Amino acid sequence: MTKPSRYDRIAFVASPSSDAEAALHQLSTQYGNCDPSEADVVVALGGDGLMLQTLHQHMRSGKPIYGMHRGTVGFLMNEYSTHDLRTRLEAAHESEINPLLMRATDTNDRVHLHHAINEVYLFRQTSQAARLRILIDERERMPELIADGIIVATPAGSTAYNLSAQGPILPINAALLALTPISAFRPRRWRGALLPNTAYVVIEVLEDDKRPVAAVADHEEVRRVRRVEILSDKTISMRMLFDPGHSLEERILREQFGY
Repeated sequence: MTKPSRYDRIAFVASPSSDAEAALHQLSTQYGNCDPSEADVVVALGGDGLMLQTLHQHMRSGKPIYGMHRGTVGFLMNEYSTHDLRTRLEAAHESEINPLLMRATDTNDRVHLHHAINEVYLFRQTSQAARLRILIDERERMPELIADGIIVATPAGSTAYNLSAQGPILPINAALLALTPISAFRPRRWRGALLPNTAYVVIEVLEDDKRPVAAVADHEEVRRVRRVEILSDKTISMRMLFDPGHSLEERILREQFGY
């Protein structure tokens, strides 16, 4: 008797590109396409943008997410193939990640709550540099940072905007967050810090009327913030599946050696 697969019921989602839509049609015809609420696994067809969107949509479901590259940037995706998908899913390695929770208070004292899988960042809204005060676990660590902005990145997001801003690459299983300035002017030689993923990070905007700053959690933006609180949300654990030899840990390790 054939052993039932853990992933009999597959839900496919796709980005609107022609390649992704064609893959969706082919895979749905071959394997069926279950409603995500009833599926054992969600397979995302596109690029990293679709993967982040899918992770956000299924953040609290506990369902594993498996991506196949049919988009532009595919760091979080597996190679595309229609062959023997259920066997690939069974053999895949699982990585668990926790999102960041951002609590941003704007200049009208409205509070905005958003989750981020890659990073939370603050960025100047005008030509003037931002002036920021940084507190870690309620202790002031930097009374004034003058910069274009600052990033708090997870290990999963450390190879995205954080890396472009010269931040460190973090192994996916590292219990760390990267705190990385964006074009720092003062302190001129400050390159950022590594924080435990239990840290409670508070960034206050100085001169918020003269130097307005926006806060962004992945793709959710809040304008004219005066205080942003960031912490790792341990109540949410998302499951990502990767083919053997192409795990997220392996990809992040390869990035550190430039290939």
